[in-house]
Amino acid sequence: MSPSAKFNTLLGYAPGNVPVYSSDYHSVDEQEFPDRRAYRSYVDGIFMGYKWQCVEFARRWIYLNNGCTFDNIPMAYDIFYLRSMRSLRDHTLLPLRSFRNGSLRHPEPGCMLIWEEGGEFEETGHVAIITEVFADRIRIVEQNVSHHVWAKGQHYSRELRAHIREDGAYRIECSYDDAVILGWVIQTDDDTHAESFSPLDMALFNLQERRLPDSEHVADKPDIHKLQPEERAFVTFMGGYRLTKQLQDQSIYFCMSESAMKEIRHASNEMHAMFMQATDHVLESDVLLERFGFPRLLWPRLRQSWNDRRNHMITGRLDFSVSEHGVKVYEYNADSASCYMECGHVQGRWADLHGVRDGRDPGDHLHEMLVHAWKKSAADSVLHIMQDNDMEETYHALYMKSAIEEAGIPCKVIRGLNDLAWDAAGNVVDRDGERIRIVWKTWAWETALDQLRAECDEDEQLQLPDAPGVQRYAKPRLVDVLLRKDVKVFEPLWTLVPSNKAILPVLWELFPDHFGLLDAQFSLTPDLRRKGYVTKPIVGRCGSNISIIGRGEQVIEETSGQFEDRDLMYQAYFKLPQIGRHHLQVSTFVVEGRYAGACLRVDESPIITGKSDLLPLRIVPDSDLMKP
Repeated sequence: MSPSAKFNTLLGYAPGNVPVYSSDYHSVDEQEFPDRRAYRSYVDGIFMGYKWQCVEFARRWIYLNNGCTFDNIPMAYDIFYLRSMRSLRDHTLLPLRSFRNGSLRHPEPGCMLIWEEGGEFEETGHVAIITEVFADRIRIVEQNVSHHVWAKGQHYSRELRAHIREDGAYRIECSYDDAVILGWVIQTDDDTHAESFSPLDMALFNLQERRLPDSEHVADKPDIHKLQPEERAFVTFMGGYRLTKQLQDQSIYFCMSESAMKEIRHASNEMHAMFMQATDHVLESDVLLERFGFPRLLWPRLRQSWNDRRNHMITGRLDFSVSEHGVKVYEYNADSASCYMECGHVQGRWADLHGVRDGRDPGDHLHEMLVHAWKKSAADSVLHIMQDNDMEETYHALYMKSAIEEAGIPCKVIRGLNDLAWDAAGNVVDRDGERIRIVWKTWAWETALDQLRAECDEDEQLQLPDAPGVQRYAKPRLVDVLLRKDVKVFEPLWTLVPSNKAILPVLWELFPDHFGLLDAQFSLTPDLRRKGYVTKPIVGRCGSNISIIGRGEQVIEETSGQFEDRDLMYQAYFKLPQIGRHHLQVSTFVVEGRYAGACLRVDESPIITGKSDLLPLRIVPDSDLMKP
């Protein structure tokens, strides 16, 4: 076979004279595509996606041939679950119907063919446009599979074998042994033989409390010498393999239905994509950056970070309210999130120790997904983990260290800043004299910014630590590491944007009335005042300085903290579900932009803070949750 065509090479023209391009990213000309913005694809000022991915082509083909577009979706396989597309001529919604591979309703030219996640399409699934249908094969056009120029006169990417069964059902054969075709999506009013996506019984979204038998007693203090370093640190901190120090809660766990988990997984993927779109929107606007409270001298660095390292985010945590009243996201901890050890290891280990056989552990794939992310991180030298000198941060850092080292990356932990020093060339080095080049941190980026702000008098201008002429401190500070241009930091600097609460009003403006969002504003509106609202400092963390205000301006709950002097945003009040003494918040982890696991934060207060407990979460069949 001839070698792949260079990225951006025209491969051929699909029906409707729509160009198809090579997406061989290994051959990108960095002069032609210097940053993330250069990859954005527009037609008539409408964003199609990123060059030259499969979804970008599907959206562009449909727009150029039909004048329609479909909603932003986090993964290609999510197209199978779309219910409509929008005509850009009159903005009407046109129904979409999905037909499972092997359906009695045959595919048609112009419909979308969808692959499930897995195998060849490991993370995202895949989408192509069907252009011709025969009894024994179909022809499709697509991007991001083959990168070869089409033969003269060819007007399709490839053919797939198909057959019609005796009952008239049409089945398409996948050309990859490890991939699965979900089916095809047709714009039609006729739902005969279409997949039925009936509304779920919302009672399936209610969590259920269960308890260990009263006689159950398990030694959850294993021989500490037989444990891995992160386990030893956790067991030492908590006094055992447990998620709470509250004695009355140590036999409690909660169950969530499979249907609710499926929705949470989808919502996590979709919310991540929406937060990324909002981040791009913010970084295009000086006015919005001002709203976010970032120092002006940092704006070029933020934009450069987004352009150069958009795909370098390893992981973050989304916080949800999940109940029969709906699934709503509160915020995104895209920078320095916590609870990975609890989700990815402890809740499963607790269930094993206590013989809990209900359902499955929602965190059992988190570690392997983190390992996969670190393997793709391009970390090519020793990675330094920087953490505060704190026991809780220690087991958190050691858990991440185990994933980093399993990915083949040498790793060293720095606790506090006392061991940092300068070398003769002005670089920051560790206690062994090794230069710090790559960092994963438990400190928040805002902590570094606060350090910069604190060092300036009111009439002084902030200065970056590696700017020419800036005086060097006797001992390196946090900012001397994190804000050096020659140090690659995870999570990247741009994660300041989606982690800032000011992103929430931006999301509401971009996606008004979205089912997963809460009304959020920069100023208090009469509607929020009437219905009840929550005030949050735009750079707050760990549930600090939050106030819940009910109808009639009644203060329902509030927390103190160190962010009382920060600008506020206002978010609609949406109650956390409460079972017994516990308010329940579902936290999901996103790794490489997709759902990777879930855990449960609990508190007697309706505000979840950094001091709130966790309790084990299990995913059970719908019938198990709903049984009398």
